[in-house]
Amino acid sequence: MLLVIDAGNTNIVFAVHDGDEWRGTWRLATSSQRTSDEYGVWLEALIVRAGIKVVQIEGAVIGTVVPAALYHLRRLCRDWFDVEPIVARATLDWGFEIKIDNPEEVGADRLLNALAAHNHYGGPLVVIDFGTATTFDVVDKDGAYLGGVIAPGINLSIEALHQAAARLPRIGIGRPQSVIGRSTIPAMRSGVYWGYIGLIEGLLARIEGEYGEPLKAIATGGLAPLFAEGTLKFTVIDPDLTLDGLRLLSLRNTAPPLPRDRTRFPETE
Repeated sequence: MLLVIDAGNTNIVFAVHDGDEWRGTWRLATSSQRTSDEYGVWLEALIVRAGIKVVQIEGAVIGTVVPAALYHLRRLCRDWFDVEPIVARATLDWGFEIKIDNPEEVGADRLLNALAAHNHYGGPLVVIDFGTATTFDVVDKDGAYLGGVIAPGINLSIEALHQAAARLPRIGIGRPQSVIGRSTIPAMRSGVYWGYIGLIEGLLARIEGEYGEPLKAIATGGLAPLFAEGTLKFTVIDPDLTLDGLRLLSLRNTAPPLPRDRTRFPETE
């Protein structure tokens, strides 16, 4: 079985795949201060509860946009599961070209989304990922990664609005039935939600115009279903896209061996 770890800015998702299906998925708030032992105690209990034995974990793969969290996630794989993880980075074998100026700058999550989306749906396409940031990533018909757009995530926008304007409260995310708000909170909710719908539809139109032909729009991230209520632009919603990208990446690359001295990491890592 494969342990898959997707470490984002807000949450870390742990999942186990048995070669045919996902056996369990668990989420934890991201914290660079959390140690490998803290992860281990928490995760082992959940894995056992799902009917999986720790010794059944034969490999691991990590994708992270939080460098500070990587050390303890690696130690988790080594000390609790006795495996050396594959760490997603641009220098691995992705099976496609990364056609941007500096491939090592692109976040692993964006490449993972591109890998899984093209594998499942074919190109050309654009992946819209609603995370801490909202990203749009373009993949051509051959699977090559062409780059994309990074916009502030909706939660960041809400927090910035609250922090910068003294009289505006912090609001929750939801779809307003009316665009015109008749008081402050409905007006804010409308601006946030329908403003984001405008951003999504406007950027998709401009991306397609620049690319020169229609693109499939693959939406992922926890807020994708909410925004799907307000637009018809999404071809499909795939909540497990990044996890499946990690699984596919692990099939293309060989994990490094466990070092004899487990307090050190290979220089290539």
